Amino acid sequence: MAETKPLIGLKWEPKLPGLSLDMKTGSSSIKRAESSLWTSNSELVDGLCVPPNDPKKVNKMIRKQIKDTTGSNWFDMPAPTMTPELKRDLQLLKLRTVMDPAQHFKKAVSRSKIAEKYFQIGTVIEPASEFYGRLTKKNRRATLADELVSDPKTSQYRKRKVKEIEEKNRAVTNKKWKKGNTKQRRN
Repeated sequence: MAETKPLIGLKWEPKLPGLSLDMKTGSSSIKRAESSLWTSNSELVDGLCVPPNDPKKVNKMIRKQIKDTTGSNWFDMPAPTMTPELKRDLQLLKLRTVMDPAQHFKKAVSRSKIAEKYFQIGTVIEPASEFYGRLTKKNRRATLADELVSDPKTSQYRKRKVKEIEEKNRAVTNKKWKKGNTKQRRN
């Protein structure tokens, strides 16, 4: 009878070492043959693997295969790779209320962890009607941190606050000396 071939076209044959051992080969070839039995290539032909029986492991494998995006409701926005510059910009966005206390910002955005994972950075193109309100090319910087450092309003506010903190934390002897002088002048 003729040998029947599998219908799908896949077949599994274990890769076994040759059973004919010559006396000249020695024990090194036997060890090599035994180690070839346990290599990852010898599991199944064509790179197929058997899925695990544990449902937790199956779910974990499925989650790894799904693309890391926000979903179709948010136009499948991908999660960007975090670089030190992006991390610094996100921290500055969280601390923007400290940088400019006169301006009010929403707090809900800084609390959510989803906003930290999925975001995009772009350039705002102003219309012609905002000609006098926009930054000039000379004043524009590459990152948000550079722009805040070069902003004169922010630097004045920062210097004023640093002076206030330094005056508050001066040595105690200077405060006593100042208090003593003020009492003497009043009398």
